[in-house]
Amino acid sequence: MGFRFPSMVHAKQLIQRPFSSSKDVPKGYLAVYVGDETKMKRFVIPLSYLSKSSFQELLGRAEEEFGFNHPMGALTIPCPEDAFINLISRLA
Repeated sequence: MGFRFPSMVHAKQLIQRPFSSSKDVPKGYLAVYVGDETKMKRFVIPLSYLSKSSFQELLGRAEEEFGFNHPMGALTIPCPEDAFINLISRLA
């Protein structure tokens, strides 16, 4: 049993879009995969998040783990989905 905060639910709805391919990512957004090797989830986030220092920490972690060879073919961020949603809700 967990608690859901309205801001986190709202942020999740904003970034989690049902796009079917990389061609469906709107201008100004970026598709990223979040999670561990067994369970990845695709999110579409605004490009403006890339300049935020807290998001850059995640990018550094992704670089350390994957380098430029991402298993999903797109940017893969190795962190739990809940932690990613928490970060995005603070950036929004």
